[in-house]
Amino acid sequence: MPGEANEKRTGAEDILWDLSDLYAGVSDPQIEADIARASALADEFAATYRGKIATLDAEGLRAAVSAYENIVEMTNRLGAFAYLIWTTDAANARYGALLQHLTELEAQFQQKLVFFELEWVNAPDEFAQAMLGAAALARYRHWLEATRRYQPHRLSEPEEKILAEKSVTGRSAWARFFSELQGNTRYPFDGEELTQAAILAKLHVPDRDVRQRAAQAFTEVLRGQLPTLTFIFNTLAADKASDDRLRHYSSWIASRNLENEVSDDVVEALINAVTARYDIVARYYHLKRRLLGVDRLYDYDRYAPLPAAEGRYEWAQAREMVLRAYARFHPRMAEVAEQFFVRSWIDAPPYPGKRGGAYSASVVPSVHPYIFLNYTGNARDVMTLAHELGHGIHQYLSREQGMLQQHTPLTTAEMASTFGEMLVFSDFMNRETDPAMRLAMLAQKIEDSFSTIFRQISMNRFEHGMHTARREEGELTSERLGAIWLETQRAMFGDSVEMTDNYGLWWSYVPHFLHTPGYVYAYAFGELLVLALFARYRQEGDSFAPRYLEVLRAGGSDWPEKTLAPLGVDLTDPHFWQEGLGEIEKLVAQAEALVNGAG
Repeated sequence: MPGEANEKRTGAEDILWDLSDLYAGVSDPQIEADIARASALADEFAATYRGKIATLDAEGLRAAVSAYENIVEMTNRLGAFAYLIWTTDAANARYGALLQHLTELEAQFQQKLVFFELEWVNAPDEFAQAMLGAAALARYRHWLEATRRYQPHRLSEPEEKILAEKSVTGRSAWARFFSELQGNTRYPFDGEELTQAAILAKLHVPDRDVRQRAAQAFTEVLRGQLPTLTFIFNTLAADKASDDRLRHYSSWIASRNLENEVSDDVVEALINAVTARYDIVARYYHLKRRLLGVDRLYDYDRYAPLPAAEGRYEWAQAREMVLRAYARFHPRMAEVAEQFFVRSWIDAPPYPGKRGGAYSASVVPSVHPYIFLNYTGNARDVMTLAHELGHGIHQYLSREQGMLQQHTPLTTAEMASTFGEMLVFSDFMNRETDPAMRLAMLAQKIEDSFSTIFRQISMNRFEHGMHTARREEGELTSERLGAIWLETQRAMFGDSVEMTDNYGLWWSYVPHFLHTPGYVYAYAFGELLVLALFARYRQEGDSFAPRYLEVLRAGGSDWPEKTLAPLGVDLTDPHFWQEGLGEIEKLVAQAEALVNGAG
């Protein structure tokens, strides 16, 4: 039952989402009706347009894109429901069966529809340019233009169909197996069997002995699963290498950069800028060691709270804190966020079978987003709520762009979430007068920013090492993967934190490496972008908010650099990242000043 994993009640135990806006349940007959309707529409679409895309006029192509968008929305609605309900109980056989059924159907739909994008990307340049300039296609211009970039990487229609069908029993199956394994695993601790979210939450408690034992307990379970996890990582890394080779991508990260609508040079500039400032991390953790009064920090000490930050936050408090901060920025932010609470769009508590972590699912434009949490009542959970609500607001406002252009690239997808965190943090700091509490919250914000910027780039460096080694050396041992992991993590902390040998196994539980290879640098991209944007907000005041909301509303309807231009951002400037890094360095200096002032 919800709430069983909580040591203390938070008020979030009964905050469960209502998925009936999608379907009434896994037995809802509307599911099969929608499957049949989507299949019929896909067949009709193929019969109408196959072999004819390059012969259409602008009005005809608009009609084709609109019909295609409608089918994509229908299939995504089905898939979203199956995924959302499955993440609440990965051990539920009926949920798993529905997810697998719809995953297989999605592959079938892809096979029926793949001709459309292939014919568009392979259409003559003269025809494509005429269509891109046509007023009738203005709404879809960016999607059409962005899709054309994939021409060098698309295969023939028969080959694309084979890859789509085989992915169901290949990459998708292995990724699902990993998620179910993680969701069903329990971690013995002090006579209890804890979920992953619950055991990892103990790394944030004040008691060092508890943190150390929790890290040990977590490691021991990972060690028992290590042969399986190592095989999964090797299999999916090899699968990606094969896919990249077949699609003629120049590197393991190239396909992700293309999807993110960002150049390799911009990503390289980001990575180089962050790794060059790892000294900021070491500087802060040397300060934290002093504050905790220990001779040495270990990996399980990274998230130890300062004494003033040991409080817990009831669900009602967290809700009030987030909504208040959003309302101060702009009433529309709070208005949209409020709907998530009152309309049951949030699944908040941890409970057995529920997947760990948090996410906001955009679902489809004709419905609304849903937010998934594992709320345990600590301060970091409040920030996670602010983070996911930021995503939710972005997804809600961008619905008007339609299914094909609602979603932003991953690089800017983290903008609204991290901006939401900054609003809540700034509001708290403005209200708090106790120096100890201010220092504690500042420390938490710094550590959260480190996790989002420096840790994600260090994980990108692990991914780079893993994929490079897998392609050059063949199948990798657990020890080889652990060595790559420790090398990249130790580089970030320098001599400020000792990464134990146990920590060398912790690469094996990170889902992003498997579900979305290359994803993690987007977190750093978004956080540094937001730090720079927040500095502009402080300078400009209320006039900034309407332009920011307009950027959210635009979704993925234009190139990121054009969407962000009204906010004064130039993503092509290699020195842009220094602005955000300068802001995080200021936060560390502020913490040092508070410590020195108190001393």
